[in-house]
Amino acid sequence: MITHIVMFKLKDRTPESIDRTVQVLRNMEGKIDELLHLEVGTDVLHSERSYDIALVTKFESMETLQAYQVHPVHKAVIEHMASVREASVSVDYEC
Repeated sequence: MITHIVMFKLKDRTPESIDRTVQVLRNMEGKIDELLHLEVGTDVLHSERSYDIALVTKFESMETLQAYQVHPVHKAVIEHMASVREASVSVDYEC
């Protein structure tokens, strides 16, 4: 099992912008067969080092993670995120 976590810091940190982006991320659920688990959370602390949104996804293998990366639904999400994010960080690990 591979867990893929990405955190996003948005250019526009208004609640409306964050909510819109959360919906874009959640829209992947049920549309990508390789995606076994999807969780999206928003920051509640709002500290200087906080990121705005966390995306946690799970995949059966590295191969299914790679298939997700090039899936058309995910590619549309990547386009949206590229236009709204200030920064992002990620980690992928086996569990």
